[in-house]
Amino acid sequence: MYDVVIIGGGVIGCAIARELSRYQLKLCLLEKEEDVCTGTSKANSAIVHAGFDAEPGSNKAIFNVRGSRMMEELCCQLDIPYRRCGSLVLCFDEADRPKLEQLLEKGQRNGVEGLEIVEGDALRVMEPNISDEAVAALHAPTGAIICPFTLTYALAENAAANGVEFRFNAGVEKVERIEGGFAVRTTAGTLESRVVINAAGVYADVLHNQLCGNKLRIVSRRGEYCLMDKTEGNLVSRTIFQLPSAMGKGVLVTPTVHGNLLVGPTATDQEAKDCTATTAEGLAQVSSSASRSVKKLPMNRVITGFAGLRAHIAEGADDFVIGESAENFFEAAGIESPGLSSAPAIGQYLAELVVRTLNAAEKSDFIATRRGITPLRELPFAERQAIIAADSAYGQIICRCEQISEGEIIEAIRRGARSLDGVKRRVRAGMGRCQGGFCAPRVMEILARELNLTSTELSKSGGESRLITGSTKEGWDK
Repeated sequence: MYDVVIIGGGVIGCAIARELSRYQLKLCLLEKEEDVCTGTSKANSAIVHAGFDAEPGSNKAIFNVRGSRMMEELCCQLDIPYRRCGSLVLCFDEADRPKLEQLLEKGQRNGVEGLEIVEGDALRVMEPNISDEAVAALHAPTGAIICPFTLTYALAENAAANGVEFRFNAGVEKVERIEGGFAVRTTAGTLESRVVINAAGVYADVLHNQLCGNKLRIVSRRGEYCLMDKTEGNLVSRTIFQLPSAMGKGVLVTPTVHGNLLVGPTATDQEAKDCTATTAEGLAQVSSSASRSVKKLPMNRVITGFAGLRAHIAEGADDFVIGESAENFFEAAGIESPGLSSAPAIGQYLAELVVRTLNAAEKSDFIATRRGITPLRELPFAERQAIIAADSAYGQIICRCEQISEGEIIEAIRRGARSLDGVKRRVRAGMGRCQGGFCAPRVMEILARELNLTSTELSKSGGESRLITGSTKEGWDK
């Protein structure tokens, strides 16, 4: 029997696992896909929100501000790219200025530092390319940008280094009480645990409703994005928001830590739990709305469009569900924006609750740090040459757009990548202008070799997403 089973391998589940790995506990994380970071955590705005938007006193406000304050140190410990670029919320009409002032007051009540309203020449000096329509903006200097993939992988790797067991392709079908704990029935067998933590994203309501009297209904709120080439990465230096609406923070324009420009998302509620389709209408909405914030937005430089899902609680309070929902059954449910920003604080809080329940002792040998995969392209020439001299695989550039070497791809595979997308999210091979058009076949060759698989066994993103189904010459001799 495990002490704790965590359900869900997104950024929240991995943050919880990492915090619990500080203690003398037998821990297991279950993920229904072939890797961590395959759901909401892989497709979002990559923003560390300052915390001015959530209602004061709500879980969203408390954990957002706390998580934002924790993030920079965590990124330093786990070798994750992080940039505190700040953010601006634009107001386009003097009649809406009271709403901007209310946002300022709300942020101050939440404890967000450095908030101020800027306008006129001062606003244009900060961001020369913002719309001429903008009359004022709320400036939040503590806003930041991050890589959500790297954060999730880093948390998972650090948790594994501290003894957490990860089981993949193990979708949870049912959680039921047994003597001394729970039976967790998965597609790969049954586990027993004293405590269960539900961090199952858009499926968290299914597990909640198996054990709790107060029912939840989570709808997938789909958000569509456009990612632009690195040639446009300096169009703005901060994250640019518009005044928020009932459907969220609206379409934003933001630089990324990797040098691209990101615009989106839309907000469309849907009954399907896992539909991540993009639509012509949605992407047109992204373009139209974002163009209101930034002048001459170069939508002809879009290199890919994608959609992510947010776990939105359909009825009741518009807030995170965090805590002990039934005896020894803990949850982080309804985690939509600002979930990424809140992840470190949610992980810490739930770990503290579980540790008190189990009366667990702290480890003396907890490993707090993790080394990331060295991005060869960012190193000085002499350092690159030294690495290549030690291992010639680092001298073979596989992804030309992002300058990713064979050595980096091999390291990604040895750290857990099992698919083309697993490699892409770990080291960015296929993330560039050609979106894998050049490097995908070469990455597939390396995957097949390192994992001892045939080409027809390789997948794009796990499951049945096969890249090759057979040979074009099969059966020609018959």
